[in-house]
Amino acid sequence: MKKLLLLCLALTMTSMSAGSLAWDPTRVALHLVGDSTMSNKPNLAYPERGWGQLLPEYFSNELEIVNHAANGRSTRRFIDEGRWALVLSELKAGDYVLIQFGHNDQKVEDPTRYASAEKDYPAFLRRYIAEVRAKDATPMIASSICRRHFDEQGNLQRKLLDYAAAAREVARDEEVEFFDLNEQTCGFLKDIGEPASRQYFIQVPPDLYTRYPEGKTDNTHLNVVGASKVAQFFIRDLRKRNHPLANYVYRDSL
Repeated sequence: MKKLLLLCLALTMTSMSAGSLAWDPTRVALHLVGDSTMSNKPNLAYPERGWGQLLPEYFSNELEIVNHAANGRSTRRFIDEGRWALVLSELKAGDYVLIQFGHNDQKVEDPTRYASAEKDYPAFLRRYIAEVRAKDATPMIASSICRRHFDEQGNLQRKLLDYAAAAREVARDEEVEFFDLNEQTCGFLKDIGEPASRQYFIQVPPDLYTRYPEGKTDNTHLNVVGASKVAQFFIRDLRKRNHPLANYVYRDSL
């Protein structure tokens, strides 16, 4: 575990620069579209990381990774704010777009973000897919990563099953690659149990960060170890199915 932590710390010190390079139209690009669990975190003094932030460290420079994911976004809000229009403006034939939403789509109390799992969420996903294909690029769908919610008996509570199921159904109907990160991450957390799972999420003790003098417990967002773990789930899945993007993976440690 200590060696993994040291490796993750080394990776993340360069991941911001690697993941934030200016868009390069000469290379095949993987565009990441999603929420805070995937996005880049500019404050390296704070331990939160998005799993997409760690991806550039596992791929060769022949693949351009452009992380458009942003905190608090849902399928609806990402479009309404114009972020999706920006992605489309950069997208070129032969590129890939990985789309992962769900955490904020379920916020029924916020109409600017809420998208029902039964209707709106799958409709937005189908729109993303159609508009990526119109650019002669390749859409891919991923389900939301698992929240770390255990009950008093130590049983993991699955909070995003309806959105994961909707994403899977859309991917099947539209015949696009589906990466079930919800199943993989929830299965992983269930296997290791509540105490061991803490090391992958934000568990800030008191008097460490001025922003959180009383400390902070966040069971949704990842630290560098958790972000690296999810990135590895995705990369292993690419390799398992012999996906074209697996040809760009250069780290042999996975």
